[in-house]
Amino acid sequence: MQLSVVIVSYNVCPYLLQCLDSVARATYGIESEVWVVDNASTDDSVARVRQYYPEALVLANKENVGFARANNMALRQASGKYVLLLNPDTIVGESTLRECIAFFERKPGIGAVGVHMLNRDGSFAPESRRGLPTPATAFFKLCGLARLFPKSRLFGRYHMRYLDETKSAAIDVISGAFFMGRREALAAVGFLDEDYFMYGEDVDLSYRLLCDHWENWYVPADILHYKGESTQKTSYSYVHNFYNAMLIFFRKHFARRYRLTALVVLPVVVVAASVEMGLRNVRRSAQLMVERAARLLHLGTAADQRELIYFIGRSAVWETVRTLAEAAGYKAINHFSQQATYLVFDAQVFSYEEMFSLMKKSYAAKVGSHIGVYHHSRKTIILPNDVIS
Repeated sequence: MQLSVVIVSYNVCPYLLQCLDSVARATYGIESEVWVVDNASTDDSVARVRQYYPEALVLANKENVGFARANNMALRQASGKYVLLLNPDTIVGESTLRECIAFFERKPGIGAVGVHMLNRDGSFAPESRRGLPTPATAFFKLCGLARLFPKSRLFGRYHMRYLDETKSAAIDVISGAFFMGRREALAAVGFLDEDYFMYGEDVDLSYRLLCDHWENWYVPADILHYKGESTQKTSYSYVHNFYNAMLIFFRKHFARRYRLTALVVLPVVVVAASVEMGLRNVRRSAQLMVERAARLLHLGTAADQRELIYFIGRSAVWETVRTLAEAAGYKAINHFSQQATYLVFDAQVFSYEEMFSLMKKSYAAKVGSHIGVYHHSRKTIILPNDVIS
């Protein structure tokens, strides 16, 4: 078996099915297996996967065991020479997996590779490449120096923005949204650390690979990552899990080596978490106030206030798309407009790589639209934050 794909999912059925659709295209002609580990979803994820993708190997947990443990359940049974840990809120380009496998074959010392991730608007996601969160790197990020000097090799190490995004490069950390590893290497270092419930597992695994003398590389092959749909994050759970993961990593790998630094870094992490929680609460309160004012002024349902969907696809399905969109409160058009909130592509007309290319051009032209996909077989429109069916 050449490749095993492992997807851990929790209550994101439409995104999961779209991800599986892209994986089916990307694995065509590759000897592969696909594992779906469901963390006790309350939607119909398991039933729908078995209906639409009966070839997938499904592990249905009775409780949410966390990202690391769920991945390990499949990793221990997977038989592929290479293993891909993939988030369900991603879309994989048709040639991406082949490019990554070919890269592994050319460089036997590589333990894992990450890819060129696109945001929902077609922009480059900086977390595609990351440096190790050493005390200095973490401090520069938390205090804002990394944001002020993103191209600096000293201050900008966290996201390594000084590297050319169009070229392959050795990096420190592979994102857990798309983490393809050589199974031999992953088995040697012990798979994912189950002390992490969510976030941080990818950093920890990347670091252990480096410590075991494997290389981690970035390959400029495209995927799209919606970011957030796979975790169903709330303000509190996201901040708590993210910063708790930072503390676990620091204590595990750096606390003894940097005892004095810990006196500074650990309080900074706690303060940063508190500040972010406060900012999230302020933003949420402001959003609620705006929504309340809009309702009072009777603007909330006005036709000219609806988000605009520009559908790009077959005329034969246009009426279906328009009806779906407008029943959900959107305004749909089939001609280009600079005001379009979403560019919705017909999945039976466009390859995912063609969609990515058009979204990158849209971003470069400062159109400001986000990607959407229409799936005719399920009569479903997938938007970054909404599912219309």
